[in-house]
Amino acid sequence: MLLRWTGDDADRPGLRKTPARVAGAFQDWFAGYAADPYAQLGGSFQQVSYYDRIVTLRDIDFESHCEHHLAPILGRVHLAYLPNRRLAGISKLARVVEAYSKRLQVQERFTAEIARCINDVLEPRGVAVVVEARHLCMTTRGVHRTNVKMVTSEMLGAFQDDDRIRAEFFDAIRT
Repeated sequence: MLLRWTGDDADRPGLRKTPARVAGAFQDWFAGYAADPYAQLGGSFQQVSYYDRIVTLRDIDFESHCEHHLAPILGRVHLAYLPNRRLAGISKLARVVEAYSKRLQVQERFTAEIARCINDVLEPRGVAVVVEARHLCMTTRGVHRTNVKMVTSEMLGAFQDDDRIRAEFFDAIRT
């Protein structure tokens, strides 16, 4: 139907397999609905009593889609937590990002979902998440501004309450 709407011939050789390809792409792009980020992170931690410094992961690339236009959102996530007896496997943290990114999103909710999941599962002394992204719904349509990045953040616990800890996180992701 969409191919016909564009004015092209949906039966021409180059487009015959397009509906199946689009369905496959949608399965990949929106696989996050089948993933439980809480379960992915929940089995990953180990008990520790000796590490009490910030754990930071930066430059976690992601691809998502705008829930308003279905246009791609391309960006990166920087996150940190301040352990309270539990450490997470770093690949599990990246999987949390992926599970939420593979859903229709708005960046503000995406940022908060990642932070809340880490906070709820690991029960750390604090969580920080910063997301910077380009929204193709803005760059390829509408105002056509190509060099704009949106930056959102969510700070919980010590990252919200302690300027020194928050500054250490921002220094780590700026380096």
